[in-house]
Amino acid sequence: MADRRPRVDPARLAAHDVLRAVRVDDAYANLVLPQVLRQHGLRERDAAFATELASGTLRMQGLYDEVIDACLTRPRLEAKVRDVLRLGVHQLLSMRVPDHAAISTSVDLTRARVGQGPAGLVNAVLRKVTEGDIEEWRRRVSPDRADDLLGHLAVRHSHPRWVVEALAQALDRPAELETLLMADNDAPGVTLVARPGLSTTEELVAAGGTASGRSPYAVSLSGGDPAAIPAVAEGRAGVQDEGSQLVALAVADAPLAGRDERWLDLCAGPGGKAALLASLAAGRNATVVAHERQPHRAALVANALRAVPPQAYRVVTGDGTRPSWVPGTFDRVLVDAPCSGLGALRRRPESRWRRSPGDLDELVPLQRALLDAGAESLRPGGVMVYATCSPVLAETVEVLDAVLAGRGDLEELDRMMLWPHRDGTDAMFAATLRRRS
Repeated sequence: MADRRPRVDPARLAAHDVLRAVRVDDAYANLVLPQVLRQHGLRERDAAFATELASGTLRMQGLYDEVIDACLTRPRLEAKVRDVLRLGVHQLLSMRVPDHAAISTSVDLTRARVGQGPAGLVNAVLRKVTEGDIEEWRRRVSPDRADDLLGHLAVRHSHPRWVVEALAQALDRPAELETLLMADNDAPGVTLVARPGLSTTEELVAAGGTASGRSPYAVSLSGGDPAAIPAVAEGRAGVQDEGSQLVALAVADAPLAGRDERWLDLCAGPGGKAALLASLAAGRNATVVAHERQPHRAALVANALRAVPPQAYRVVTGDGTRPSWVPGTFDRVLVDAPCSGLGALRRRPESRWRRSPGDLDELVPLQRALLDAGAESLRPGGVMVYATCSPVLAETVEVLDAVLAGRGDLEELDRMMLWPHRDGTDAMFAATLRRRS
């Protein structure tokens, strides 16, 4: 008997599988996507299509949900049907996919992944979506700009309102808020790091990259699979946002008097900054302790460090708020604290929908405790960088000010705030401190 199940192209199946993993398994899209692409055997154009379809849908799902709800006659909708509709809306409003192809493939996807029942609903909703382009739909579903600016921007640029409010408070130039939100929705480029002593920017440029700007080790990659580059496959280079590189360099380059042999990365997972620090330390006869609380993340750190000379680092698992070493052990310390991650919305599109203001109630005390533990680990005269991949004031300036107010032995040397719309990096905060003698 012939197989009458609808045939859906693997790229759309892969994108749907990513959305399902994010929703059901609480997965991170950027981590699950490579696995899904391999499972479906996707390469080059098909892989790029699936990546844009999944990541773009996740970024814009707030706006798309408003559009979908405006097209429904009944408010209730199964989550797995909404996944298919979101994918269809992204193809109709934000990708160069013909209307008939976006609708028919979405109906087939519904039959293949959900069942025959909702296929008619998906067809009807998506046909209504074709009545306007994305700008028309933004005008229809967004609050009036004059009456509610933040609400208008939240819907128009698909951010939760509380995130827009937090970014508005953190941004030193309020007129740039909409530009920042737009930058959050741009697909990020791939940036490589040539780990010093192991690789060079020249090697990565020869593999198809372009030397980048502020980090001397950064190379941007316009396309292709980074893992296919030998230096990346061997761990001599890695994929690392330039902002992340600059944070590690702030630790390594801070002026320091006296001994410079013992470095600490207190929250080292998943290992990008630790690998850059350790490769720099190897050239200075220093050693990095890469400390991570969670064993599975410590394994990621060890993998990131696999090409670094073993005498230049040690991976340690433990509670960073209660260090096992003697106070004053280290000359340089990085406290890259767990945070909301709202500075990395370009590459972690689902994060904006997972976080809530209540998360800060748990994160901020942890950040303060880790910064205090980092200060205790630092020798008098040593230098420390407190960093977050978040611009939110509660996690950055307010944490720093609270710890500085409670300790008389720390002084601030420098402060850096990077923004995607200005610097082309994740939004990253870094403050360099010295422990007074």
